[in-house]
Amino acid sequence: MEKVKFQIEFPVKASPTMLFPFLSTPSGLADWFSDDVNSRGEIFTFIWGDSEESAKLLTKKKGKMIRFRWMEDEENGDEYYFEFQIVVDELTKDVSLMVIDYSEENELEENKLLWESQVNRLFHKIGS
Repeated sequence: MEKVKFQIEFPVKASPTMLFPFLSTPSGLADWFSDDVNSRGEIFTFIWGDSEESAKLLTKKKGKMIRFRWMEDEENGDEYYFEFQIVVDELTKDVSLMVIDYSEENELEENKLLWESQVNRLFHKIGS
């Protein structure tokens, strides 16, 4: 089934320097994205309760963005990914977290709500 790309922007009261480790390190991701995260090289394993999923780190630009692809998509030859971008407005210096992901059309709203819930956990953690 074809997936559709979507992106959600969240204004955040935190500097890119402070925010980036929460998006790019196992301990940072374990604080909000999943219960635990292990990494071996470019493979990150995300653990939620009794289930786990692995993702491959595709791209990382310090303080700016990080992109992962679920191993299931990697093995299927799919080009889907999920990405976190830190966007800084040049004029106001306001910081936003941009989440880019793919979803099956019938699960789009559900997936957006899931991201909102996860990102709210992140913001609570960093006091934003």
